[in-house]
Amino acid sequence: PDFQLALDERRFTRWVAGIKEPFCIICGFGNTGALLTRGLTDAGMTVAVIDRRPERIKVLQIRDYRSPVAGLCADARVPEHLLEAGLTSPNCKAVIALTQDEELNLKIAVSARLLCRDVEVVAQSTSRTHEEILATLGGSVHIIDPFQTYARYLCATIRSPMIHMVNEWLAGSAGAMLDRETRPPGGRWIICGMGRMGGWLTELLQKENIEISAIDPNSGLQCDHARQVVTGRATRENLVEAGIGSVAGVVVATQSDTDNLSIVLNARALNPDAFIIVRQNRYRNMMLFEAAKADMIMMPSLVSARRILFHLKAPMLRSFFEYLGAGEADGPSAEDIVTRLRERVGGVQPQVWTIDTASLDTTTFAAARRRGMRLTLAHVLSDPADHRRPLRCVPLVIETRGEERMMPDPDMELDIGDRILMCGDDRARWLIDATLNNEYTLTYLATGENRPRSWAMRHLQRILHRNRRPDRSLPDPGQS
Repeated sequence: PDFQLALDERRFTRWVAGIKEPFCIICGFGNTGALLTRGLTDAGMTVAVIDRRPERIKVLQIRDYRSPVAGLCADARVPEHLLEAGLTSPNCKAVIALTQDEELNLKIAVSARLLCRDVEVVAQSTSRTHEEILATLGGSVHIIDPFQTYARYLCATIRSPMIHMVNEWLAGSAGAMLDRETRPPGGRWIICGMGRMGGWLTELLQKENIEISAIDPNSGLQCDHARQVVTGRATRENLVEAGIGSVAGVVVATQSDTDNLSIVLNARALNPDAFIIVRQNRYRNMMLFEAAKADMIMMPSLVSARRILFHLKAPMLRSFFEYLGAGEADGPSAEDIVTRLRERVGGVQPQVWTIDTASLDTTTFAAARRRGMRLTLAHVLSDPADHRRPLRCVPLVIETRGEERMMPDPDMELDIGDRILMCGDDRARWLIDATLNNEYTLTYLATGENRPRSWAMRHLQRILHRNRRPDRSLPDPGQS
């Protein structure tokens, strides 16, 4: 076995050394790591995985991914293994620590930051102490707490119901459509299980002036944010004592999937109109939770994977959702944004990506701007086959000169250094990327002029253009 591990390690190291495109290192191939690997490869990103469990690496090898993926069976705490995974490579964009041990995640994050100051570091942790420690490291370090993330997400959804619908649609969730709005009510709620998720929900919902009743078996529980605390498991009797018959919603957040499913069934029987949110701990129980027909399912691993995926491939999405939830008066409303997305992109599974006009991939765009060509969002969003026809794509955010603008106007002029968050179908993404790297297409979309591409056709065009000029050497017959 040791000899085989040595061969595998050498093979992995050679594979990493041959990577010529941007890639990420994922440490820990559990539920969250597997979901994130799938999301990153679907977005075209190469992934290197480190996990000390051999069975996880074997599972990785038999899965079908759209982009290259390789795994190393090793302990990611050892700096040598991070280096073997390409930590110091200029193509390494991020190191993501997703093991089940939060102390291990902390050690990986610290090692990655010390060994490479330029790489982005993401670590999953529910400890506020870890957050304080990593904040002292400097650089780009991000802490993902799935329970805090979901609590904030739920509160934002209560304020603006459009957020959940748009988030599910952008994430490509099965059956997600822009005409299926979920509206969590704002009345009194019961929270079953005051662990990490319940604690965050109680604190943040209370800030939204939502009355909370809590049910938890911990007899010593002190909850300053709950109006009522019922000690014990969330049985039918305790649900009745907590006032299940008159509540607007129930959050089921224990660490046991069996208990959570039982509570959902009891709560639905006692109050069919209650809005029920349930925590799903294990991915393999998905069919059971879907059969229980809760209004929303919260899976910590999916919350973390989705948050990290959006952060890596479309960091400006956070600003977009903040705008969507804030309901700014000086811009389009959430309803107007959803209507625009529905009409322009439609019911297809959307692609979300960021265009950086200063990157090496858009040097043609930069050259066109330096020549004085005026290029607007409308030009870039036009179909190269017919510049009068728009692509199925909507710009969500544009960052220009350090300032972000939500839902920018199509007539806005683009400049070198602008970053644009796009949402559209596969064809629109492919054509826009091709347009920004083709001077002839850019010229056609900006001017409507279809310039010849070959030397012979350009020479012929010059001859024809010269022959169309009037000969000023001959007198005008009308003047004789």
